[in-house]
Amino acid sequence: MTSLDYGRAADLTERLQSRLVDSIADDAGVTRRAVLGGLGIAGGAALAGLGSADEGSHAIAAHDEDSTHGNFGSKGEYADLAFDPHEYLYQFNTGEGGQENVPQDVYRETVDGVERTVREFTLTAVDTTVTIAPGIEFPAWAYNGQVPGPTLRAVEGDLVRVEFENLGRHAHTIHPHLRNLNPRMDGIPQNGPGVLDTGESFTYEWLAQPAGVHFYHCHSLPLKEHIHRGLYGAMIIDPDPERVAARPEEYCGFHASQITAELREELVARAESRNHESDANADVNEMVMVMNGFDTNFDGDNEVYAANTRAFGYGVGRTNGKGEWAAGETVRPIRIDGQRPQRVYLINTIEFDPINSFHTHSQFFDYYDHGTTLLPTSKRVDTVMQCQAQRGIIELDYSDHEPGLYMFHAHQSEFAELGWMSFFEVV
Repeated sequence: MTSLDYGRAADLTERLQSRLVDSIADDAGVTRRAVLGGLGIAGGAALAGLGSADEGSHAIAAHDEDSTHGNFGSKGEYADLAFDPHEYLYQFNTGEGGQENVPQDVYRETVDGVERTVREFTLTAVDTTVTIAPGIEFPAWAYNGQVPGPTLRAVEGDLVRVEFENLGRHAHTIHPHLRNLNPRMDGIPQNGPGVLDTGESFTYEWLAQPAGVHFYHCHSLPLKEHIHRGLYGAMIIDPDPERVAARPEEYCGFHASQITAELREELVARAESRNHESDANADVNEMVMVMNGFDTNFDGDNEVYAANTRAFGYGVGRTNGKGEWAAGETVRPIRIDGQRPQRVYLINTIEFDPINSFHTHSQFFDYYDHGTTLLPTSKRVDTVMQCQAQRGIIELDYSDHEPGLYMFHAHQSEFAELGWMSFFEVV
């Protein structure tokens, strides 16, 4: 990888990022059409790495005062929380460890006559602001002060216990995309405690099932606003290798009579690779990417797109080519060891657009829709589409690639130009 290659990639990131920031900052009523129009040549030639621009530094107007739903109350703040999209990639809260802003614990307990591992987390809904591009802040509603919310991780059969308190000004819940057998725990206005007003709390309990990459979010109405404002996060349920050995047919597309000893062994090995308590899991570099968008003028149309909130956060800043980046903590590619398998837990949380996508340059990957199977649902693809709330697991192998920069982005081209454009740096 030559310095010229890095320079062109940095020019691309700077040009797209600066035009996006300036377009939003110049007009609080900016539309997506206006932003794309403002990009001009960046929409085409900049994708080839041409040009540069100066970076703006502004903030958008808050919208909370115009909202006509919810309840007034105290405003929860995590004023000192510094969200780093690069750290977020690898932050898994398992009860035994994770983020400092997520109180958590793990212990054994007899639940309905069955002894289980309990993974307990404390989540708090607050009103705050999040940075979505340099100098651009978005008035968010957030779990534990961050968007996306903390990634919760458990093993099949565990009990996930979430102590939830609402410190925001509007009524909120937590709804899990799990196979939940208790309607009181569904986190919707019509069941159990319903919506929680300011200062109220409730303890949700969910069995960790099925294995896969899942989603949790607020289910208060209007639903599109509560999700769009940032009340969502990833929940990863690791497969239990012992359960896979006993019921392999539930993790693949084969009938029990078709399961051979070799296939059973393969499925167990794959389960161990995806189980954070197994030594085999240490051989894989795992990342969480939550694809999201932001309607900066609240007209029902996103003006900014991202993976993990920061537009172009995984782009290329100025570098000396030795891993030192002049652009700070947010603008740099995702550095990966080409000799280790890469696993991406991918979730689409976007609102106001029906489909999002993930596309890799110069690489094909295996994809596991929802992550509920141990055999790929799509093999050797370079693009996957996800509708709203869809998720899956991507497995990549760069062992035969030369070191350097490899782009990945949404293949809705306007999404890429408006923030959802990134690079892996293979070393």
